[in-house]
Amino acid sequence: MRRRLRTSGRVHGRVHGRVQGRLSGRVYGYGLALALLLTACSGGGQAGPGATATPGASGDIVVASGRDVTGKGGIRQQLIDAWNAQQDREHSDVHARLVELPGSADQQRSQLLGALQSGSAQYDVVNLDVTWVPEFAAAHLIRPLPDALVGADVIKSVASTARWGGKLYAVPFNSDVGLLYYRRDHLKQAHVQDTDLSKGITWRQLRDLIDAVEAPGRSRPKGYEKGWTTQLGPYEGRTVNGIEAFLSATDGAGLTDENGRYTATVQQLTDGIAELRARTQGAYTLGDAVRSDEGESLTDFADGRTAFLRHWPYAYRTLHQSLTDAQLGVAPLPGRAVLGGQNLALAGSSQQADKARELIRFLTSRESERCLLDAGFAATRESAYTADDVTCGVARTPGAASPSASPSGESADRMPRDDHGRPAYARTILLPALRRAVQRPRTPLYGAFTQTFATELGTLFTDDPPGDAELAAELDKELRKVLPG
Repeated sequence: MRRRLRTSGRVHGRVHGRVQGRLSGRVYGYGLALALLLTACSGGGQAGPGATATPGASGDIVVASGRDVTGKGGIRQQLIDAWNAQQDREHSDVHARLVELPGSADQQRSQLLGALQSGSAQYDVVNLDVTWVPEFAAAHLIRPLPDALVGADVIKSVASTARWGGKLYAVPFNSDVGLLYYRRDHLKQAHVQDTDLSKGITWRQLRDLIDAVEAPGRSRPKGYEKGWTTQLGPYEGRTVNGIEAFLSATDGAGLTDENGRYTATVQQLTDGIAELRARTQGAYTLGDAVRSDEGESLTDFADGRTAFLRHWPYAYRTLHQSLTDAQLGVAPLPGRAVLGGQNLALAGSSQQADKARELIRFLTSRESERCLLDAGFAATRESAYTADDVTCGVARTPGAASPSASPSGESADRMPRDDHGRPAYARTILLPALRRAVQRPRTPLYGAFTQTFATELGTLFTDDPPGDAELAAELDKELRKVLPG
C-alpha cells in the first residue's frame, strides 16, 4: 500500500495535470480552435461545467454529462459554446448549458436515473455510457430518435450501441476501446530490436517481452517493478478486463443475447476465468493493479513501474504530456477489446425536444466528431479518421484571435499528429480497433450484472483464490439470479 498512497492522487499532477486547461494550445492550430468561439458567444448567464440545472430555466437546453477527460472547459463545453454562437447568429433565444455530474460512473448513473424518474432536474439531453442505453430505454426515460441521426458514416460497431428493442434511442457522441500502451525505452534497455508493436502482438509475445525486460543479470529501468498493469479495482474496470478475457477465450461468445437474456455456459465461464487468471498472474502483473482505476494505473505506467498498460484512447494524449514518442508506443490490445464510450439521448421529460434533437445533431456531426478526435477522444464517425476534407470547421469564426502561446514558448500540445492534424495513431491503430471492438452484455439490468460480475471475480485476487471451475459455477449461479435466461 505504500506505493499506492504515494501515487493515488498524482494523476492530476505530473501526467494528467498537464492536460487540464491546455486544449487551447497548438492542437487548435490544426482546426481545433473552438475555444476562440468563447469570445463570439453571448455568454450572458450561460453556466459552465459543474453548474447545477435549475428546473424551469427558460431558454436553456440542459445537457447532463459526466466529467470531460479533456479538462475543465474541455471540448464538450466548447462544442456547446459553438452551438450557442450559432444560435446567436440565427437570433434564437435558445441556448444549451452543460451540467457535469460529480462522482464515479456508477454514481452518475444513479444521479441521472433519480433525476429523470423524479423530474427533480429538467435535463433535456443526457450523455449516457453505452451500457446504460438499454436500461434508460426500457424504463422510458429517454425517447426514440429518428433513424436518420445515425447514418452509414458512424462506425458499425459503435452504431449498434445506440439501439434497443429495434429502435434508435441515442446517437454515438464519443467512443472508447481498450488499447495497449508500452514503454519503448524499457524495451530498448532490454535490447529488444523491434519496438514497433503497432501491428499487434499476442499475450504470449507480451509475456516474452516482459521476460526480456526482467532477464537475469540485466539492469532494469529506474522505478520498474512488474511487466504490466490495468484496472482491476472493484468497479467497472474489473468488469471490462474480465469481459475482454472472457470474449477472447470463447471466440467472442457473449454472456447475453441481443435481448439481454443470459446465455453463457459454465464451461465458457471456466475458460474465461482461466484466461483472466493467466493475464493477471503475479509474475507479470503489478500488485497494485487489483486496487487500481484508470487514474492510478496511468500514473504507475508513466512513473515507469511497468512496461505495459491497458487503457483507453484519451491516455494517448495524456501520456504524451510527460513521455516522448521515443519513450511511448501504442498498439492494439491482444485478443478482444471492449467497446466503451458515451451516447447522447433525448430525455423523455424534455419540453424542448425539437431544439434538443437539433443540438444532438450538431454535437455528433462530421465536423464535431473531428473536433473530438483532435482533442483526444475516439470519434464515432469513419470520416473523422479517413476524410481529409473534414475538419473542425466550427472553429472558423471571422475575426477570431489566434491562440495564445505558452509563457515559455513551448507548445502545450505534445501529442504526435499526422499531416492532417489528427492524432498520429488514429487512422492506423484506433480506427481498426474500434471496428473490431466487442460490446459488454446489453441488458436493462446491466447495473446488477456488473456488480455481480465484478464482485464474484474479486475472489480471483484474494490470497486463497478458488479454482477456475469452482469460481465459474458460483459465477453462473449468481448471474442467473440477476439476469433472465
